[in-house]
Order: sequence, then structure tokens, then C-alpha cells
Amino acid sequence: MKFLIVGLGNIGNEYAHTRHNIGFDVVAAFVQKHGGIFRQDRLAFVADIKWKGRIFICICPTTYMNLSGKAFKYWIDKEKIPLENTFTILDDLSLPISKLRIRGSGSDGGHNGLRSIQESVGSGGYPKLRFGIGSNFSKGMQADFVLGKWTKQEDPIVKLKIDRSVEAIEIFATQGINAAMNTINNLEFE
Repeated sequence: MKFLIVGLGNIGNEYAHTRHNIGFDVVAAFVQKHGGIFRQDRLAFVADIKWKGRIFICICPTTYMNLSGKAFKYWIDKEKIPLENTFTILDDLSLPISKLRIRGSGSDGGHNGLRSIQESVGSGGYPKLRFGIGSNFSKGMQADFVLGKWTKQEDPIVKLKIDRSVEAIEIFATQGINAAMNTINNLEFE
């Protein structure tokens, strides 16, 4: 059983640990927990993890958010991973910071990284974990908000949600998408 775990974000120090890069942070936490090491490879930073009889190809695309689909498509084709065995982690403005949401398919919801993936694979039918970042910004300040760092008040919730997101990847790979949704979608983080 082989899985592609995809964290969405932007490369570069100015983007590190911003709200928009939470996908990178979750995948890095998963790789670290399982003793993996990233290498720079074609279109992405890549780590290979073996756990419970499964192989995880974990990628953080180096294409920047708006071209995430190029890396996604390259790695599912190279590794011959079916679309339903992919798991994409991204930030979501429409969810409050207290929530995580897993879906087996769905639209891009205005997220440029998802739009790029959908265009590359011709479908929205792939599993995603949406990491709620809230929408606590003034009109016209959306870009500054998503590219901003977490506040001190948000940090404890973010750390907890990263841990639960790592757990969600494990549940998804061992028990399936429905078990992951049932475990994660009703949680409320305070």
C-alpha cells in the first residue's frame, strides 16, 4: 500500500510557518515523527516513510502554491499512486481556527493550490485535510493574513491541530477515509 502525502505551501524563509504554509508544517511533523528525512528532488522536497506495512511518499512542492498541481501529478505518476491514496493538507480561510475538516473529494473552494491540483489531474475527487485558519482580517487584508505568522494566542491550538493532523494521516492510511473523517471532523480545538 503506497500513499502520497502532500503539504501545500510556498518555499522560502519568508513563508516558513505562516498560515498559508500549514500543509508543509503538518507533513514535516509526520515525517519527523516517523524518523524520515527530506531530500530535494524533482519539483518537491520529498521524504519516504515506511510504517505499518505502508509506504508514504511525502512531498512539499517547490513549485509555489499556484503550481502545486505540477508536483502532485509528477509524483502520483512516478510512484503509480491512485488518486484515492493521496492526502493533501492545506490552509482554509472558511473554517475557524478551532476546526479541521477531512473530505474524500470536493471543489477547490477558491484555494489556488487545490485549483492547480484539480487542473493537473482533471478531478476534485481526492482526499483533503483542510486546516482552519479563520478569517480574522480586515477587508482587503486577506493576503497579509494568510501569509502572516500565527499569533501567540493561536500557537497552542495550532500545535495541537498539527498533532491531530498527523494522526489523521495515520488513520487515513490504516483505516480509510471514513474513519479519518469520523475521528477528526467533529473535534473542536480551544
